Amino acid sequence: MKRWLLATCCVMTCAGVAQADYTLHVLHINDFHSRIEPINGFDSTCDAETDAKGECFGGVARVAAKIRELRDQLKADGQNVIVLDAGDQYQGSLFYTTYKGKDTVEFMRAIGFDAMAVGNHEFDDGPEGLRILTEGVDFPVTSGNLDLSQSDILRDQVAGTVTLEVGGEKIGIVSALAMDTPETASPGDQVIFTDDIESLKGDVSELTDAGISKIIALTHSGYRRDIEFAEQVPGIDAIIGGHSHTLLGDMEGAAGPYPTMVQPAEGAGVPVATAYAYGKYLGHLTLSWDDEGTLTKAEGQPILLDASVQPDAQIAARVAEMSAPIDELKQRVVATIAAPIDGARESCRVRECEMGTLVADAMLDRVKGQGVTIAILNGGGLRASIPAGQVTMGDVLTVLPFQNTLSTFELKGSDVIAALENGASQYENAAGRFAQVAGLKYTVDPAAPAGKRISDVQVRKGTEWGPIDPAHVYGVVSNNYMRGGGDGYDIFETAGMNAYDFGPDLADVLAEHLARQGTEFAPKLDGRITVK
Repeated sequence: MKRWLLATCCVMTCAGVAQADYTLHVLHINDFHSRIEPINGFDSTCDAETDAKGECFGGVARVAAKIRELRDQLKADGQNVIVLDAGDQYQGSLFYTTYKGKDTVEFMRAIGFDAMAVGNHEFDDGPEGLRILTEGVDFPVTSGNLDLSQSDILRDQVAGTVTLEVGGEKIGIVSALAMDTPETASPGDQVIFTDDIESLKGDVSELTDAGISKIIALTHSGYRRDIEFAEQVPGIDAIIGGHSHTLLGDMEGAAGPYPTMVQPAEGAGVPVATAYAYGKYLGHLTLSWDDEGTLTKAEGQPILLDASVQPDAQIAARVAEMSAPIDELKQRVVATIAAPIDGARESCRVRECEMGTLVADAMLDRVKGQGVTIAILNGGGLRASIPAGQVTMGDVLTVLPFQNTLSTFELKGSDVIAALENGASQYENAAGRFAQVAGLKYTVDPAAPAGKRISDVQVRKGTEWGPIDPAHVYGVVSNNYMRGGGDGYDIFETAGMNAYDFGPDLADVLAEHLARQGTEFAPKLDGRITVK
């Protein structure tokens, strides 16, 4: 694996005067998900009217402007600063669909990041997709728990650890990527995942042996896992994380304080920081160490990138130029709806949600003439909500950006139940495998052991509901990603019979379904999923 040594921001706080303490400002984002253009309150692409009202957030030009403003100000004040990305730049808008990472490279270089962690969605187009990023950027892309020695495409492309020289001090960066990435993306058989905690321990030890006493973990494993890292990996001073889209801070809806202080079995508390997603916030964590390399202070807050932040004009112009080829598709109105449709991950990964019900219904409606009676959709495949009013194809593609196609197959009732158990197997992590359904009802008990959380599974026959028959063979519709075993749905691949994986694009299916609903359409829940 690569070991990067990069000098950056070499500014002494007081030239010629010894300093007992060392302070580092960490500016960071995570899970940007190709939100190159500003987003609305539903985390999807903001339209011109909403933007004109000053109700948009983020966008790469606004992210760039705020990072430049803070970095320039901090440097002018003699402070030390680095800029980090905790992964998942890829996937989530028509920019990724169109440019496949080349836009990411251009804008990240323009902003001037110091390091980035590999996110699971960097593998959505296989190792080749990640290589576009690693070859294109001028800073290290890192993940310590990847063995790439068997990959001709990625060998020597990803750093195992990174060392940044900042203000006369060496800052070590270790990293880890979510272990279930082979189930949530497409890294391929030649990308080997090693245990994340053991990998972090080894990398921290290596940096410590090299005399580096200030170590930051830049991870893409989720907030809960980051807390476990802080508890179990000695020698980490702070964690900058991504993957779970967790909002931290003192604002309404935050999952915890920014930073969250975690007390390990031995040593000082470890701050964990993450900054939601989609470029809506810029994290700003300030860390101070004493002259013996012990962390003495960690403080900060995420900064909301609202209309008060003026976008970088040059980057905004480039965004407008690059958006021209996709504007016609993006702006095509496909439907009008009377009420917003909730597709938030906080809803769709733990319970029946409006978007999950709508999309599952659309899938089943499309193939009901083929004898299919059950639809199963992973909640993680739903990436945004849709506001009331006109719905554009851009809105639909923001919800369903993965270019998945419909897959139909046959499955025994017992295997349908097994699939639902997989969907609930990581409920406590709000994992994307949670099953949204149509033609089915089921109950999930989050307190039960994984594998025994599903009960009262019912199927619809006409207008009536009855218990699922474990021995009966049912027609099922899902998407080609899940049919291939994605999100842990191996049962679809191994037990699916008479499969056809090349149906229409799921986004087109949803757009056509919405168009048929009429302008008075409002989403509703009908109790198809019960959470105990």
